[in-house]
Amino acid sequence: MLFWIIVKVGLKSLLANKLRSFLAMLGIIIGVASVVAMLSIGAGAKASVLNRLSSMGTNLLVVRPGSRGVRGVSSGTQQNLTLEDAQAMLVEVSGIERISPVVSGSVQAKHMNKNARASVNGVGATWTGIRDFTVEKGRGITEVEAESTMRVAVLGPTTAENLFEGNDPLNQVVKLNGINFRVVGVLKSKGDQGWFSPDEQILIPYTTAMKQLFGLDNIREIDIQAAEGADLTTVQEAVSKVLRRRHKLADDAEDDFNVQNQAEMIETFSEVSQVFTVLLGGIAGISLLVGGIGIMNIMLVTVTERTREIGIRKAIGARRSSILAQFLTESIIVSGLGGVIGVLGGAGLAALIATFSSFPAKFEITSALLALSFAAFVGIFFGWYPARRAAHLNPIEALRYE
Repeated sequence: MLFWIIVKVGLKSLLANKLRSFLAMLGIIIGVASVVAMLSIGAGAKASVLNRLSSMGTNLLVVRPGSRGVRGVSSGTQQNLTLEDAQAMLVEVSGIERISPVVSGSVQAKHMNKNARASVNGVGATWTGIRDFTVEKGRGITEVEAESTMRVAVLGPTTAENLFEGNDPLNQVVKLNGINFRVVGVLKSKGDQGWFSPDEQILIPYTTAMKQLFGLDNIREIDIQAAEGADLTTVQEAVSKVLRRRHKLADDAEDDFNVQNQAEMIETFSEVSQVFTVLLGGIAGISLLVGGIGIMNIMLVTVTERTREIGIRKAIGARRSSILAQFLTESIIVSGLGGVIGVLGGAGLAALIATFSSFPAKFEITSALLALSFAAFVGIFFGWYPARRAAHLNPIEALRYE
């Protein structure tokens, strides 16, 4: 019962000076709103990039040529990956579910009087499965078409729309750098991924891309999907051993290729994004400390104004603990209400930022609880000294105070 009386008296005291109480609360509101908004933006950015990485395929290894250079100075990318390398991996490395050579380049695509600049990927029949693409219309590239250097193409949905404007592209002819290709399928949309839009690409057989479109003897990369349950690191090490042997590298020589492990990429990014989120929250948390200083200032003024009241309460038997609890409760009420309003404001601010900008935001209840807990801590920490000062006032001197 005593607790609720203390709360009631504290609320009455705060309402007696509404503007001053609001100004004391304002620092906490801004601080909590900043923390919640920044943590929401950090969580949204992390989720967005992880989704993009996951959309590239699961259990994925990507083999690319290494950089060539002298004494650590890069002078370009080596051209040393071959179709035989990909075949050797498939035969010699256990734990590989699918594998596909990849060559790529940019071309001018044309149909009738429509033109579009598009990225062309020369791939195998397994590539869409490795990279988690779905063919929405028609079909994908077959093994026979890849082995026979056939001129067939699967369009990304944006490219299909640019060239055909809503008309059915299946079995129609598109020109890629002046060469006719028959459209056999259209991919399902994946959306823009920032640095690259998979919806604007064109897939053709890798043999056709190498021999007829780009005139290449080597491949740009080899995409590998590990079997379900296989250890990606073990498969990665086995792939590296096969390539080092085929490229006749000495034991002390550096790899002339790079093998990217998707799991390692996701783990690394998660760690980096965690640091980034903590940094954002820490910067925003500084405003909470400023708000706490404001609370301490207001509470010190309140103690001074109510010195005679404190003296009277002590004269009629109030204990130090009751006085301490009274002023500490008022401090916690200010910070608590400010925290609740700040959480609502921060969630709204994050939603507005996500709506009117390219920054994603993801409100998480853990962020709100963290901000509220910190706000309560600030209220207790910065309210302790004014409350203790009030509790230790000499009742005789307090009664004399004017």
